[in-house]
Amino acid sequence: MPGFFFTHNNMTELNGKEDCKLAKGKVHKKKQKAFGADLKSYLKCMVPHIESGIKTSSSRNVMLSAEEVIQWSQSLEKLLASQSGQGVFREFLKSEFSEENIEFWLACEDYKKTKSDHLHGKAERIYEEFVQSDAIKQINIDYQMREATAKKAQDPTHTSFDEAQKTVYILMERDSYPRFLKSKSYLNLLNQLQTNTSK
Repeated sequence: MPGFFFTHNNMTELNGKEDCKLAKGKVHKKKQKAFGADLKSYLKCMVPHIESGIKTSSSRNVMLSAEEVIQWSQSLEKLLASQSGQGVFREFLKSEFSEENIEFWLACEDYKKTKSDHLHGKAERIYEEFVQSDAIKQINIDYQMREATAKKAQDPTHTSFDEAQKTVYILMERDSYPRFLKSKSYLNLLNQLQTNTSK
């Protein structure tokens, strides 16, 4: 079935030319472009890799199908369960200047899988990056939760960030996610995949 190929490890893991810099994530600090333009650039960069993906058909490549993209609209949980979905949603959040939400959520998911002897270091990094009041990527939680999370991070367990993560998830689910499903970027991607499937 025709479709686009993305690697499991990272949507932005491309070997490419200078014009693929955006897809490699090297232009984060430049002014934000419209998400549609970002996705268009990303897909343009992917075109030369589609054939190689078909030829090698290694286990690292997965086909992004219209069915998978339709599943993203069933729930935020299904969207975030997809590696490709995470990447596309993250680009959308960047266009809204709120990518810290998915980055924090993903950091928390990774944190839960951390070995106990590494918890303290990771908890400190997550706290400094997302939770403390002057954090560069400060998440939108109230003062009480910020304080409670700070205390839990000082004596970390695997559940130290659960409450804050749940709050951020609900925020994305009620706010960003419905807008993502109505966005031109999501609808255009779905339309393009459906068109390719019907050929």
